[in-house]
Amino acid sequence: MQLLFLRHGLAEARETWDGDDRARPLTEPGRKAIRRTATCLAELGVVPELVVTSPLARARETAEIAAAGLGVGDRVVEDERLAPGFDAARLRSVLEERHVTGAIMLVGHEPDFGETIAELVGGGRIVCKKGGLARVDVGDAGLRDGALVWLLPPKVLARKAPRGEGREA
Repeated sequence: MQLLFLRHGLAEARETWDGDDRARPLTEPGRKAIRRTATCLAELGVVPELVVTSPLARARETAEIAAAGLGVGDRVVEDERLAPGFDAARLRSVLEERHVTGAIMLVGHEPDFGETIAELVGGGRIVCKKGGLARVDVGDAGLRDGALVWLLPPKVLARKAPRGEGREA
């Protein structure tokens, strides 16, 4: 099973956002970067069976943009377990409930993703940058023997930008 951890894109600044933090949206540069990420993943042949997202607006928007770019816009589900506080135990329960056997994309937040990935692969310090993507392969929903296959920062994903589109990260 492939676990694709996509951290939400660049969102409005916490310091200047007036509303509820859960409603804080992506910025336009954040949206563009996620569209480039989807283009890159499509070129790599990545097609998740399911996209599970945190209910926070910035994550949900990231999931919808990425899924649409991968042609799986109808496979997005929101799950409160991916909100801040996500960990390996919550991941296990999501996987057991969803019965995915191939690739699943999880869209959420730091530091939860980095800590969860580190636990899956046996330790270390892992940081998922905004709009960054990690792939961890595991044998089953029990999450034993996780292997970090890649950890791609948004600047690497931007290098695959379509012609004519900016490459700012």
